[in-house]
Amino acid sequence: MTEVVIVKYGEIALKGANRPVFEKTLLRNLRWALRDLPEARVTKEHGRFRIEGADTAAIQSRATRVFGVVGTSVARAVAPIYEDIALAAEEMLGSAVVTGKTTFKVESRRSDKSFPLTSPELSKRLGAHLLAAHPQVKVDVHQPQVTINVEVRANVAYVYADTLQGPGGLPVGVSSQGLLLISGGIDSPVAGWLAMRRGIRLAAIHFHSIPYTSERAQKKVVELTEILAAYSGDIPLYMVRFTEAQLELQAKAPPALMMTLMRRLMLRVATELAAQKGIPALITGESVGQVASQTLESLAVINAVTCTPILRPLITYDKSEIMALARRIGTYETSILPYEDCCTLFLPRHPETRPTMERVEEAEAKLDIQGLVQDCLSSVEEIMSQPHTAASLYEGGPLITFS
Repeated sequence: MTEVVIVKYGEIALKGANRPVFEKTLLRNLRWALRDLPEARVTKEHGRFRIEGADTAAIQSRATRVFGVVGTSVARAVAPIYEDIALAAEEMLGSAVVTGKTTFKVESRRSDKSFPLTSPELSKRLGAHLLAAHPQVKVDVHQPQVTINVEVRANVAYVYADTLQGPGGLPVGVSSQGLLLISGGIDSPVAGWLAMRRGIRLAAIHFHSIPYTSERAQKKVVELTEILAAYSGDIPLYMVRFTEAQLELQAKAPPALMMTLMRRLMLRVATELAAQKGIPALITGESVGQVASQTLESLAVINAVTCTPILRPLITYDKSEIMALARRIGTYETSILPYEDCCTLFLPRHPETRPTMERVEEAEAKLDIQGLVQDCLSSVEEIMSQPHTAASLYEGGPLITFS
């Protein structure tokens, strides 16, 4: 009897002719997640990955946060004969009983049709055996406290009780790359995490206003990017000096349009940098109606400066949902550190919530927009953000609970 971790995936199984590409990427990402556990060995099975290693708890924890994984289970691998399966199930239910569980059910799946019992027959026979072995428990097929799962395959049978829910989605790397506009607040790191959940590799761009913002504010952004890198591998972070551009806008632009003009300038710079790096999409943490620059009218005016697709994973989320997800993925505590970013520092008292293109273009006509873009691009510094090893990362389970 061997203890292994079974890794399950969902959406990947629907990918048709491209399925091997997705499975190969997920296999690579699982191996990366386990890179400092040299004894861990990942193998591909039909519809599953099997991971062997001494520390199954650590293996399950790492595997559960890999994008594309819908669930992981610590299972006992036994010979595909009834007696061995029954013994493993009996021991597993016994462990649950010790923790106070009093109801159970058995779910069996027989992919090896040479096994002498059908799936329903195996479940029924095992249920009777477990009731005899543990008379203090009862069967509850609707809301059991523990479910004994059995998978019978050609050369092995797996018996397991608990499945830890993973993030699902697609493996990072199957959907090209996106450039995340990361501010240091709560929203943008969550948007980046959700983009990675759809298979997108991240690069990030941050606009700072040194000396008006502190070096600690920059370090905060670096740390947030490192936390995201813990889910995917190294992330290039492009730091852009935005000070002179903001001072120019402050001196020449109508105060009410300051935020709109800043966002348009940021998108111009991000679009140009993305083109230079061969990145086909931008990612932001915007949510409809959350702040003045995120009304539909503002978003339309801001969008107009770029033809590059802008992904907004949080567009329909409310703040409480975003905060809950930030806590789950480990970015919240860093995001709330009290260091101002360039947007909050130059925020007007009464920003325009419904800017018109006519007024915005009139204001920009008084500015050397292209010169400001080039000045920003010439200031870019690249930092390679490596995985944050001390962060409290996603540990499985539902991402958020919608109210």
